[in-house]
Amino acid sequence: MLNISEASQQTGLSSKQIRDYEKYGLLTPSSRADNGYRRYNAQDLNRLHFIHQARLVGFSLQQIAELLALQDNPHRSSKEVKELTAKHIHTLEDQIEHLQNMLARLKKWHNSCHGDNSSECPILDGLGETQQETRSCHTSSK
Repeated sequence: MLNISEASQQTGLSSKQIRDYEKYGLLTPSSRADNGYRRYNAQDLNRLHFIHQARLVGFSLQQIAELLALQDNPHRSSKEVKELTAKHIHTLEDQIEHLQNMLARLKKWHNSCHGDNSSECPILDGLGETQQETRSCHTSSK
């Protein structure tokens, strides 16, 4: 049995993260010592590793709760897990597209800027564009 500091070292999670996962209901320590300190066993560590891996690929705490419920359910179907993962993949793809659009816009402004002593600055001009100007710029460039 490990205390929270030892569990933190074993999993690479901070003690605060572990407490937050408990607070959210993703984990319940196996026991408490006489002094009230949390105690974790190997199964708890496996669960913490699972949570950590799920966070690393961007699952939300709610999604992780769903994944853990599926993991704990001996009657689950892999179809349910795959559907949840497919939704997450779609969300990530949307986020990547959004980030790529942001990067392209920022690069365009950056490349347009002379970076000299002139007061003219396409970066500041671009940042000052209204949403309507930005939308018409994107639709005309497609």
